[in-house]
Amino acid sequence: MPQQTDREIKIRECETVEDFDQCVRLQKEAFGLPDIEISPRRHLIVSKHAGGWTLGAFVGEEMVGFVHHLAGVNGEEIFGYSHMMAVAVTFQNAGIGAKLKWAQREKALREGRRFIKWTWEPMQARNAHFNLNRLGVVVRAYAGNFYGTDYTQPSRDLQLGLDSDRLFAEWQLDSPRVVALSERREFVIDSTPAKEIIIVPNWRELQKQNPERAREEQFRVRAEFEEAFSKGLVCAAFRRDDEKPRYLLYEKV
Repeated sequence: MPQQTDREIKIRECETVEDFDQCVRLQKEAFGLPDIEISPRRHLIVSKHAGGWTLGAFVGEEMVGFVHHLAGVNGEEIFGYSHMMAVAVTFQNAGIGAKLKWAQREKALREGRRFIKWTWEPMQARNAHFNLNRLGVVVRAYAGNFYGTDYTQPSRDLQLGLDSDRLFAEWQLDSPRVVALSERREFVIDSTPAKEIIIVPNWRELQKQNPERAREEQFRVRAEFEEAFSKGLVCAAFRRDDEKPRYLLYEKV
């Protein structure tokens, strides 16, 4: 259960060594990954001085969440790459992730940026709903085993051996849809889905109880996404369902 608090949550840029140490602490708490997978203090500091930045969500002096933003380059275009976001376990489901992402958008726009990209795990329905339905990203690319062997959650020390497949989120910061969502206005996609890709509703449980079945499901979803993207379809929405949560893909959005 998220911690309930009446204290104000303030979003500000991380500046000090102490701030970045809190980012390291939050990574360990939120992700439960081994040290080799943690972005260390030096990485966060160097990226700050190379055009990136980290926004922290604070209650008093305690950091309860952060988003790390890198400067990306594609030819002459400079864009944002959102490397990671973490929220303290006791503050999850309290809207802090949304506050951080919208603050990231505002800061990027002030810098003259119009585009941010990042990845998420395709089998995570909660992340899919957040990224697609609440933030308004679109997806045109799937990366198989992007980071190498993945790790389980909430188990903190068991390496399951599944591939770290990822979807690439494309966030067009000034698109009509994203602008509407940033202002808490509804935006309806005026198109019928050309394809649906169903994922299992209990991914973490399946990982722990039946790793081989989890691997089969992962390969199926990977194949369906790769086929859809090869045909030019775009993923732009997610339908939550207790039995058959699904991605919605369109010919045009």
